[in-house]
Amino acid sequence: MSRAALLVLADGRFPAGGHAHSGGAEAAVKAGRVTGAADLGEFCRGRLHTTGLVSATLAAAAALGVDPLALDEAADARTPSPALRTAARRLGRQLMRAARATWPHAELDALADARPRGAHQPVVLGLTARSAGLGPEDAAYCSAYEAISGPATATVRLLSLDPFDATAVLAGLAPDIDTLVKEAASRARLALTEGADTLPAASAPLLEIGAQAHAAWPVRLFAS
Repeated sequence: MSRAALLVLADGRFPAGGHAHSGGAEAAVKAGRVTGAADLGEFCRGRLHTTGLVSATLAAAAALGVDPLALDEAADARTPSPALRTAARRLGRQLMRAARATWPHAELDALADARPRGAHQPVVLGLTARSAGLGPEDAAYCSAYEAISGPATATVRLLSLDPFDATAVLAGLAPDIDTLVKEAASRARLALTEGADTLPAASAPLLEIGAQAHAAWPVRLFAS
């Protein structure tokens, strides 16, 4: 297992398309729910422990070798918003392109053939980690960090927030990430033996509602 591969996969410069998405932050800023660093911290904490947990568990399960098609169906069932499903598949398609160029693997090829319009991003992320020789915890860490780093980076642009303050928010959530990764890996191992129906289904209704409203905006800075 190469820890250097994890650094490549988690690097914000990895060409996976995440820079174009705010993770719900743009809608939250417009609604007045995020106005500064303190609000950003609460937003990221809430996102981490709901949709972030689901995504991290999906990624860990894919890294373990759970059927990615079953995981993709599970991700669909846990994403009520059509706008978020579209965004997740678009991100998955972009990540698949980068993954196949970086860590070619037959399992990536099979999923790309089965889901030509893109599988959900966390599923592709987990399978990418598996192709790179990484384990379920690695995949979960990468997914959990993405769940909060995307909104934090977007908020810097949306509010002209001091980047040092945004980084402090991410650092402050490190213990939450450690706890979440342990749970995600445990739940992923359960899914390996008992099936995808055992995966968590934590929800964030405001993110879903905000995503639908955001998709209808005629002008927006981020794709989602």
